[in-house]
Amino acid sequence: MSAAPRPRQTHLRAADLRGAGRLVVDATLGLTGLVEHLHHNILRTPGPLGAASERPTGGITGLVYRSIRGVTRLVGGSLDALLGQVVTLLGPSEVPASAEREAVLSALNGVLGDHLEATGNPLAIAMALRHEGQALTIERAGLALAVPQPRRRVLLMVHGLCMNPLQWRRHGHDHGAALAAEGGFTALYLHYNSGLHISTTGRLLADRLQALMDAWPVPLEEIVILGHSMGGLVARSACHQAQARGDAWPQRLTKMVFLGSPHHGAPLERGGHWIDVILGASPYTAAFARLGKLRSAGITDLRHGSLLDADWADESASAKGGDRRTRVPLPDGVACYAIAGSLGSEAGALREKLLGDGLVPLASALGRHRVKSRALNFAPDHQWVGQGMNHLDLLDRAEVLAKVRTWLLPA
Repeated sequence: MSAAPRPRQTHLRAADLRGAGRLVVDATLGLTGLVEHLHHNILRTPGPLGAASERPTGGITGLVYRSIRGVTRLVGGSLDALLGQVVTLLGPSEVPASAEREAVLSALNGVLGDHLEATGNPLAIAMALRHEGQALTIERAGLALAVPQPRRRVLLMVHGLCMNPLQWRRHGHDHGAALAAEGGFTALYLHYNSGLHISTTGRLLADRLQALMDAWPVPLEEIVILGHSMGGLVARSACHQAQARGDAWPQRLTKMVFLGSPHHGAPLERGGHWIDVILGASPYTAAFARLGKLRSAGITDLRHGSLLDADWADESASAKGGDRRTRVPLPDGVACYAIAGSLGSEAGALREKLLGDGLVPLASALGRHRVKSRALNFAPDHQWVGQGMNHLDLLDRAEVLAKVRTWLLPA
């Protein structure tokens, strides 16, 4: 007798369908607005560099666009209500999470996470601390069950833009697991919506760490943070905001290691900003500038490495470009270390100076800045450059682990 066929695996959940339906409606409304904007400016026939107008079209043309939006919202509301019933019937966990689903959701949240959060879309990632792949409930009884052998030392792993905790494991290797086994840590992995402002995510992380310290089953003596890319900026923001409001957990924070973190921004985002400026200069192309502005708040924060609310709260100042960040030094009393990747095969090569690890320039990853007051001043022996490594190689190269080990696990 042949065995029964195994059910076909799918990476979708009912809530994913509902979230995707909302995105389709939002996209339709956004595209309608873009076309109307372009139509209106063409009808006005301004000069090539005349002022663009954001006013809607009028008359029969305006009626057409209003009708399209009205029908879209009506259909979207009905679809959302229907899919909401499906979610209720099937439940939120009818399909186990897969690495593929997590990767897609993480990328989507990195690009549109602020929009997903603002619209209540089920695809928005809610912040969570994970241990051995499972999200933790931060209260003493729940932690005691989820972490049966808690250590007095916690190693917190903070992923980068468009990524998730599963992606710390690359080519069969996970820095967090290796360091935890050797150093007597409990490794925890942060999962967060990387499309939100870094300051927002940092504040949420500060809240989680304070709650974790209060509920940890044994006295928490030490916290060490390892952040990759944006994750390092999130960690710095969390620490600064927590110290400003007098949280207790920063007193347990002893070391922070940054892997390819763009402390002074990334040129690719600055390039995206200037494309917005150029497109917005003419009324005939201003409508298309909206497409560039689909970048999430998290991505735009990477223009210069913004860590605090004040860096983005004034939208008019932000729109002018230029580095107007509030200066945030490395935290006092915390040993901080920086690792940069270099596509060059030897130190000082032109390729290293121009490209860094392919995403983050060498100077930005090492906290160096031409303005002395903005430099982070990592100690010389607290910096290291991985030659012949791109941005993602920092996650699994043996040389990186060896260097981090010398800093976190002294003989």
